[in-house]
Amino acid sequence: MQGTVDGFTYGLVTPVVAYLMASLGGALGLRCTTRSMLVAQSWRPGWLALGAAAIGSGIWTMHFVAMMGFTVEGAPIHYDRPMTFASLGVAIVMVGVGLFIVGYKGAKGAALFTGGTITGLGIASMHYLGMAGMRLNGRFEYNTVTVACSVVIAMCAATAALWAAGQVRGFLWSVGASLVMGLAVSGMHYTGMAALSVHLHHSGAPVTGESPASLLWPMLVGPLAFLVIAGVVVMFDPMLVMGKPDWTLVEHKPGVPAHPAVHHPPRRRPLRPVRHQGRRTSRTPQNR
Repeated sequence: MQGTVDGFTYGLVTPVVAYLMASLGGALGLRCTTRSMLVAQSWRPGWLALGAAAIGSGIWTMHFVAMMGFTVEGAPIHYDRPMTFASLGVAIVMVGVGLFIVGYKGAKGAALFTGGTITGLGIASMHYLGMAGMRLNGRFEYNTVTVACSVVIAMCAATAALWAAGQVRGFLWSVGASLVMGLAVSGMHYTGMAALSVHLHHSGAPVTGESPASLLWPMLVGPLAFLVIAGVVVMFDPMLVMGKPDWTLVEHKPGVPAHPAVHHPPRRRPLRPVRHQGRRTSRTPQNR
């Protein structure tokens, strides 16, 4: 039996909040990626890891906030805890791989395409793995063409966002890029949901898993708290907010040993020969 699906049970509340979560995670992640390009090699992995965690947490929170408004008439929905946690881990790891590629190879050419592709696949994998963690008395079926469109949207959005992060421009530039990224990620989510159809079973077998109220709301607290902490880190880092590189030479930075000075020989001989002091005669008359 075909199930009646409603993705907007609470109206525009869940889509708007989901979009804001995706934009917040994208903004923090892109600023961290930009910051990684302005620091020394030893600090770069930390900023890239923070950016991956921010983007992964943002898109994961976006997905499950949007899923709070998803219902199937006559079929209560439950969630599998390990699968739900796995979707968060996959999002952070795959987004991290894409960010590290761009952070070390640059946001251009093959590195940008590879990093954007992997990041987009991470976003899509998080979505469909999270959907696989849903439990109800029925089965899910997907339209292949629509699913492919949702994956392409995720890849294009991730590539565009990483390109914007690599421009190392001002804060407003990254805010605009994060808003576009949030719109694209949300669009990918609802495109994937449009590909979904539910076929209910006639048997009244009990559904395994946990209810959304007992699982999702407590799980959302952790990523939300992390996004707040990451936002505080952004606010208290002036270079991260302004997006301006530090053009100070490494030798002139405090705590960095200077290179030994190299003395170069003169390139040309002096114009006048050097006279010895002993051969110089005085023009002043002497008193005898």
